[in-house]
Amino acid sequence: MGPDGWYEPTTPIRVEGGIRARSKRGSIGAQWWSRRFIDILEDICDAGRLTRGRSYARKGQVISLDLLPGEVRASVQGSRPEPYDVVVEIEAYDEAVWSGIERALAGQALYRAKLLAGEMPTEIEEVFDSLGLPLFPDELDMECTCPDWGFPCKHLSAVLYLLAEAFDDDPFLVLAWRGRARDDLLAGLRGRAEEEAADPLHVPDVPLDERLADFYSPAVPLGRLRPRPSVTAAPDILLRALEAPQVRVRHIPLLDILRPVYRGFAD
Repeated sequence: MGPDGWYEPTTPIRVEGGIRARSKRGSIGAQWWSRRFIDILEDICDAGRLTRGRSYARKGQVISLDLLPGEVRASVQGSRPEPYDVVVEIEAYDEAVWSGIERALAGQALYRAKLLAGEMPTEIEEVFDSLGLPLFPDELDMECTCPDWGFPCKHLSAVLYLLAEAFDDDPFLVLAWRGRARDDLLAGLRGRAEEEAADPLHVPDVPLDERLADFYSPAVPLGRLRPRPSVTAAPDILLRALEAPQVRVRHIPLLDILRPVYRGFAD
């Protein structure tokens, strides 16, 4: 009987051109968002099978891996001739929910600027939590066509580790898995930014007689108030978020001239 509790050879069939994890030893996942995903896996998954899954990922046993809204589909070569099919599913939020998420993100100018600059702010989890929507899944609906009754099997584990490395390369895949592609999200945030810029001093006009009951009430219950987390902004983040103007000074792009000036503001 093999180590997984099934009568199966322990050595997988070697794959030519498989997807191979970059990490050769130790943990997988370098950025905070991929490490956050790995921490969840290690909390809910069997440690032994995760270890064997890392080995599979590093050997290149995963043949294909596709991320779609709400699901990841992969093909993994095990020790039997036919590769196993793997599916990992989470809830993908619909258009109405994402409209509210975009509104909340756009309401935080720094978070919006970081996202438009291609960065994933650590505070984004708080925005999702404030809406009662988890960014990272607490549990995963996973299936593999292999005969191993353990959960997750090493084939699933290999796919999950490669998924974490994919998140390293592109943090917007975390959001795409939840149902919002990068281009759609950034277009929505830019649109809301343009709306604000059109009339930055606009204040909704509500008749006083409609506000008498709550005129002196705080907008947020006092019990929910808490110190804001310290945020360190890159001084040139606006330059990275805005579309570069086609202007040159003595053959040097204008942004290349402005960037060291903006960074000097932080000194």
